[in-house]
Formats: sequence, C-alpha cells, structure tokens
Amino acid sequence: MTPLTPHRTRRRAASRILAAAAGFATVGALVAALPANATQDRHHGGKGGRTVDVQLLSFNDFHGNLEPPAGSSGQVTENLPDGTTRKVDAGGVEYLATSLRTARKSHPYSVTAAAGDLIGASPLLSGLFHDEPTVEAMNKLDLDVTSVGNHEFDEGATELARMQNGGCHPKDGCFEDGKKFEGADYPYLAANVTNEKTGKPILASYWVWKHNGVKIGFIGVTLEGTPDIVSADGVKGLKFHDEIETVNKYAKILDKQGVKSIVTLIHEGGVPASGSYNYDCDSPSGGAGISGPIVDIAKSISPKVDALVTGHTHNAYVCTIPDPSGKPRMVTSASSYGKLYTDTTLTYDRRTKDVVRTSVKSANHVVSRTQPKAADMTALIGRWNKLAAPVANQPVGYISADIPGRGAASPEEPLGDLIADAQLAHAKTLDPKTSLALMNPGGVRSDLVYKASSSEGDGVVTYGEGFTVQPFSNTVNLADLTGAQVITALQQQVSGSNEASPKILQPSAGLTYTLDMTKTGAARVVVDSIRLNGAAIDPAATYRVAMNSFLAGGGDGFAALGQGKNPLVGSDDLKAFNDYLTANSSATSPIAPPKADRITIVK
Repeated sequence: MTPLTPHRTRRRAASRILAAAAGFATVGALVAALPANATQDRHHGGKGGRTVDVQLLSFNDFHGNLEPPAGSSGQVTENLPDGTTRKVDAGGVEYLATSLRTARKSHPYSVTAAAGDLIGASPLLSGLFHDEPTVEAMNKLDLDVTSVGNHEFDEGATELARMQNGGCHPKDGCFEDGKKFEGADYPYLAANVTNEKTGKPILASYWVWKHNGVKIGFIGVTLEGTPDIVSADGVKGLKFHDEIETVNKYAKILDKQGVKSIVTLIHEGGVPASGSYNYDCDSPSGGAGISGPIVDIAKSISPKVDALVTGHTHNAYVCTIPDPSGKPRMVTSASSYGKLYTDTTLTYDRRTKDVVRTSVKSANHVVSRTQPKAADMTALIGRWNKLAAPVANQPVGYISADIPGRGAASPEEPLGDLIADAQLAHAKTLDPKTSLALMNPGGVRSDLVYKASSSEGDGVVTYGEGFTVQPFSNTVNLADLTGAQVITALQQQVSGSNEASPKILQPSAGLTYTLDMTKTGAARVVVDSIRLNGAAIDPAATYRVAMNSFLAGGGDGFAALGQGKNPLVGSDDLKAFNDYLTANSSATSPIAPPKADRITIVK
C-alpha cells in the first residue's frame, strides 16, 4: 500500500475515532474528542469572498469492479443530440482514478463521497481477497467518505469493522508477505445501524469536511430494508432504523453544532424514466422523470439537508426533488461499477454557513476508457492479479455466444435460467426427487461474455468469470414446499415488498407460467398458467425445490421459500454452476444461451 502522508495519517486517526462513536455517551462528546485538524480535507485554496464553490464528486455501487466490467455491465447509454442513443464502454478503476483526478484540477475546494456498496458482490480480483484490493484502491482515489450499503454487510459487522480499521483476515490471514491490511482512510458512515444489545451505532454516523472556514457535514445511511436482502448471518445482532428519521435526527445535531451545509449519503435509490445517463429527469418539472423509494424519502428528509447522493438501484440520474418546504433539492446517482461519476457544485455562503440552493448544479460524467489509465491503479491491479491468477484463469466451461445476466433486456435472464438449471442438476445428485429450482435475480451479478477477457480464448469461461457472476458463496439448498407455497412464492415476486420493484425469480427448465403486468399485486401471476413439465401445479402436492441459501432463508421478500420442510444443504452455488458448465460443454460443443422463454410476460 502507498505509504501514508501526514495528511493521510491524520485522516486515518480521525476515522478510527469516528468509528468508535458507540463508545461515547453523545455525538457531541465524540466530536469534542476529535483533534482540531481531524476533519481537514486534502484540497487547498484561498479563502475568497462571501461565497465559494465546493466541488462534490460522488459515485456509488462500485462493487469491487477494479477491472473494466465486461459486456453490457461495462456500458452506459447516452442520449445524442439527434434523438438517437449509443452505448459507451465505461468503468474500471484505472479510468475512474484518472477521471476524478482530472475533475479536481483547478478546484481548490473539492470533496469526494460515495453512497455505499463499494464492496461486496465483487469480481474475483477483489472478492477472493475479501475486498482488501478495493479498499486500497479507494484510498488511492482519495475518497473522503462513504455511507455503508447493504453489501457492506455481506460478511457481517465484524468484517465491516475490519474494512474500516484494518488487520489481516481472521481465517485467511494476510494475503501478501510482509504486508498488513491497513483499512480504509475514509470513514464508513452507518447512522441508522445500531447494535441490538447496546443501541449504539456500529460506526460513525456523520463526518464533517472542513477547509478554510468552509464546513460541510455528511450523514450516511443504508436502506432500512437491508436485513431483507442480506443473509441473516450478515446482519445478526444489528438493527436497521428508518432512513428519514435517522437523517433528520443527525441533521438537527449538525445544525446545533454550527454545520449548516449538509449532504446525505443514502444507499437507496430510484428508477428514472430513461436508462440514459444524461436523461433530463426534471422534464417537464422537477423530479418528474423518476420514481421509486428515493422520491418519498427525498420529499420527507429535513430541509436542513442540501443534497442527497444515492445508490442501490444502479441507475443514473440527476434530479431536483422538492424538500418538505417545497424548495428544490439535488438528488443524484451515478449508475454502478465506476462507469460514471457525478460532479456537483455546492455554492457555500460564508455568512450563513449554508449552501445557496438556487446555485446548486450537477451532472453525471462518463468514466471513458479512451482516456489514459492511472499508473498506480494499473500497478495495483497487476499485483493482485498475480496473486489471483492460479485460481482465476482455470477454464470451467465453454459458451457459443454472450449469455446476458445483469444486462438482459427482460426480467427473465438467459444466464439466470442457466444458473437455475445448474442448481437443479446439482440438487438431483443429492435427491433425485428434486423437481425445480429458483434463482434470485439479484444473485446474478454480470453477463457471461463470449469474447476472451485475457488469453483464455473466445468462448472459454474461466473460474474468475464464473465468480464474477456468482460471488456470494451461497449454498444450494433443498426443501419440501407445497404447491400452494410455490404459487405464493411466485406471487411474492410482484406483491408485498416487491410490488413496487418486482424481483422475478429465474426458473429452471420445465417451470412455465404467465406474468400479466397489466394487473396489480399477486394477480399479476396467472395461477392457472403455472405448469411444471407440462402439468398444472397441485396446491396440495409436495415438491422438492432447489434454491440458494439466501432464498431458503426467505431473502428478497420470499417468505414462502423460507417455510420449506426437510432441508438439505448442498455444495456452494459457484461450484454447482462450474460443475454444470464442465459437464455440459466442451470446446467443440459449447453451451448456447437459453431462450429465456419460460415466463410469458404480458405488458
């Protein structure tokens, strides 16, 4: 790791103190304990006049994508002046570093922030090493502060604390001889996450950036529903609180301390009406082009907050959504995987110590791969790739064309179907009576790309590529479910907590049904159309169902899947997938993309 400069040493000391917030009786006592220079920013410049423009650079949902993401996962859509669109290759930390460093030039007041999910669900290059490479890269990027996201809890609160404070992994040890993981130079903020027993925050709740008399407070929260989308072990002993109530609470605290300019980093987001990163979501009026949870949250968060940097939905938008007083407020998101960054100008009034809201400007920018690579990031990637190579480059199978997963054009993903088929095949080796498998869409993290990513050759699937698709280390679980429970599970895709943002399960071959999206709630699933190998599902019959351990625990709002009987735990899901590819493909007989025709969707 790059040796710490005196500034970085101060920042590390500051984040250690901030991370110990739970040990103080009040947040005020915590702030009082900070050294005077603990929250100083790295950027320098003159004091200027009454107002000063502060540059806020932000991104979200990086998910350990140090190397440029492959296929559609590494592209953004751009609106062109003639009304057409084009796909632009983007992302990769070598280019993100160059973009941010270039953007900071000529900006003496600049702060860089993120809105969670920087780690977790990462490709093998980072995930194999428990995301230490990504934290190291974020340090080199000079990231100032981030909120936690749901994926920061994939390996539990203790591992998250290690990401902040450093130290070698408790089981795998240190990955490089003579080097100890130093942790994040930037504070992780988790204002709405507390220890169930003590009621105290597990990490810092907020952080204050200061430079030449300018002060901006950052409050960080993740979505209250994190326990519904993370394994039970990852959130054991933790309580997740309402985002709005938490932000409003700490906004008052900051205001009382004289910090009038406040930015919320929130790992929750929205869905813009267009998938283009430069779409105007304020047309025809402020925030008219965005929907989803962030809209109601933004409308309810205290007017003391001047801007919201959001994430979670992996979408790109720059919107003005009115605060409770009706005043426009900037709400941004920069897609995912480091493909975009947001550049927001906050005009700070030295007299009021607040942001002049009417002067706030913001735009998303593409992290283009045509610009020079950052040499230090190239060296970082090369160093970790050397350690990962013996595992990452092993061939596990062959495909005849791209198999879309995350980048699929429809809710049923060809790669999701393939994974479900692989889990069914694995389950049948454990119990031949297994009749179907279901895969959660959020567990499919990428596409399988036909074009070679290195020297393996076109169509070759390597262990590293498979890991990128399924990085969670779930197991394939079997359980007995009644036909009625299977039907309920299918209905839960589009009802309850999933009604506003459906989560369509990926079915194994033989399971077919119709999804009528012109209807609402559970009625969207046409029950009479559900067939298993051509026969109607019998509500009274018992079916042996395969699914990953996350779904078997009722994750993603699928409570019915958590009610199974006679459970049996198989191998991890990545092994099941790799074994299936190996057994069912060869260089002369590669696997073709599934047709993704198991669900008939009526729009």
